[in-house]
Amino acid sequence: MKATQKRATVYFDLHLHKALRIKAAITERSLSEIVNAAVKQSMAEDEEDLSAFRQRAKEPNLPFESVLKDLRLRGKL
Repeated sequence: MKATQKRATVYFDLHLHKALRIKAAITERSLSEIVNAAVKQSMAEDEEDLSAFRQRAKEPNLPFESVLKDLRLRGKL
């Protein structure tokens, strides 16, 4: 194990674990590589979401009820 890695125990659903093992064998990657890539991708998506929230923080907030009312008035509902 590399000094930049940390060991953790993760419990997978039985069917998910089987699918991961098959994917690892087919792609010639380890389960750790596949899981690390998936977690990195998920965190990158989270950062994109947070960035979008920051960019839109100053936009006016529309109550959902107002949106529905407007749609109803314009014949969209």
